[in-house]
Amino acid sequence: QLRLVEFGGGLEQPGGSLRLSCAASGFTSNSYFSGLFLRWYRQAPGKERELVASLDNNDKSSLHVDSVKDRFIIIRDMSKRMLYLQTNNLTVEDTGVYYCAARDGLGNDYWGQGTQVTVSS
Repeated sequence: QLRLVEFGGGLEQPGGSLRLSCAASGFTSNSYFSGLFLRWYRQAPGKERELVASLDNNDKSSLHVDSVKDRFIIIRDMSKRMLYLQTNNLTVEDTGVYYCAARDGLGNDYWGQGTQVTVSS
């Protein structure tokens, strides 16, 4: 079964950058990984979880929050079986728990446990 583990969050000052990582395991073929629909979500304190970025099985990326456009990049690394979210020019509004998620070809959804990002001076 697919397993996702996020890491790379932490405390960062406004204007700083973090690279969030999501390690995928529990499968044998790279074709399975390349076929996943991958997403990053975040949940700010007191708010609902929101979709931030997605990457389809053709590696077409989309950013779903206006405030992160031109600042965040979603990347799939096939050789390492990793999903990244490069976050730049962070603001306090980017604070929250960031989750990676994957949907396979059968429509099954898998989630990681989340990694905390705190942006504060």
